[in-house]
Amino acid sequence: MTRSAGLVAAAACCLALAACAGQSIGGGAVPQRSSGAPTSSPSNTAPAGDLAIARNDTRADSVYPEFGDPLVDALHYDLDLTWAPDGDRLTARETLTFRATGDAPRIPLDFNEQLTISSATVDGAPAEVSVEGNDLTVAHAVVADRQYVLVLEYSGSPVSAPAPSQRADFSQGVGWTTTAEHETSTLQEPYGAFTWYAVNDQPSDKALYDFTLTAPAPMSGVANGVLASSTTEGGRSVNTWHLAEPASSYLVTVAFGDYQHTDLASASGVPIQVWADADGDPLPGDTAKTPAAIDWLENLLGPYPFDSFGVLVVDNESGMETQTMITLGDSTYSLSEAVLVHEAAHHWYGDTVTPADWSDVWMNEGMAMYLQGMWEAEQEGTTMLSKTDDWAVFESDLRAESGPPGAFNPTRFGDGNIYYGPALMWQELRERIGDKRFFEVLREWPAREANGTSDRREYVDWIEQTTGEELSDFFDDWLLDENTPERD
Repeated sequence: MTRSAGLVAAAACCLALAACAGQSIGGGAVPQRSSGAPTSSPSNTAPAGDLAIARNDTRADSVYPEFGDPLVDALHYDLDLTWAPDGDRLTARETLTFRATGDAPRIPLDFNEQLTISSATVDGAPAEVSVEGNDLTVAHAVVADRQYVLVLEYSGSPVSAPAPSQRADFSQGVGWTTTAEHETSTLQEPYGAFTWYAVNDQPSDKALYDFTLTAPAPMSGVANGVLASSTTEGGRSVNTWHLAEPASSYLVTVAFGDYQHTDLASASGVPIQVWADADGDPLPGDTAKTPAAIDWLENLLGPYPFDSFGVLVVDNESGMETQTMITLGDSTYSLSEAVLVHEAAHHWYGDTVTPADWSDVWMNEGMAMYLQGMWEAEQEGTTMLSKTDDWAVFESDLRAESGPPGAFNPTRFGDGNIYYGPALMWQELRERIGDKRFFEVLREWPAREANGTSDRREYVDWIEQTTGEELSDFFDDWLLDENTPERD
């Protein structure tokens, strides 16, 4: 995720994640306008009925334990959503296939009490449900390691939830947002998916997704993955989307609006779509340069880890690495080349390898920030050492205000401390082990852990084994110390 440039009252040029002045990262494929037909087919879909790719070692979150429950291992969400803009009303049928990780008398999920459940079944049998606050309880016993299918029908007007953050671009809350024009979008880090569907809303639980999105034309629905079909009948548009590899709930996106979309492709053939306001520029901001951003990252990190990539432009001022379809606000900053690089980088660091606990969000943001800094240094004709020297000027203030990157203040989620401190740490590691081993580590980790989750100890142990260096104290100092370590 990127931070809004408007957040920073002091040292704005240094702290904002927007690109500094410099040359373009280059051109991209010549865009081909599209009316909405599918552009590609998933190549890595698990065989029908085989959900093993989405099996997880779930856990209770150490930072936000009120969301998610390790009893549930979600395997597949099938979300059939109909949006009625005239009443801002969502009507939904959700089919959740999950594995129970233990024996229990009930099924716990996260859900929004603003929505009313009209029907619930488990394996075809009716089930009683209750919702209190953000907790949904389904009165059906489960047995360890058995698979179940929960079907819910519900409706209502979703509302966002308060965000555990001081950032200005979190002021609208997390989860489902409806604009004054009755269009919708979702941004739900570190949680918020529960505002519009029943979910195990914790990052260690990755699942497969299918979406059927219905709205009155010319509105249409956009989600993660590949657009499998697109039809308009009886004044209603229906788009179906398929996400071929598992995603954590915070990386899911759904939006309803009046969109046009443009097809692009990276040099390696990754299909790219840009979804933007039908009345505006089909490639707003720097989105035409998305292919070049993918090319640049593939050169450093190896092949792009998913089937497709997309950019969804919505009415806010933030940026989010929603899996295979990044969500960008419609501001100059959010649509900049630097933000495209940052959010695309998350597909290696954050999306294909995801933190199992929110205490390790630095694994995502620190590396995306470092890679963005590398890209900016190239454009500016400077060095990464010079870039990190600039960041070091203010990093200690961020750490003092919001806590160390690996033990941040839970009420200040997404502050600069989880970006810049870890980015400085990566530069120190690079200088310590040399470029060759450093870039081997950068490439090998996401390939090794594809579609998985990890925590700090697993990550550090692997880096130590790979490099042959004793690094536990190094990482502890940078991630857990209240004071910024001395730089070499």
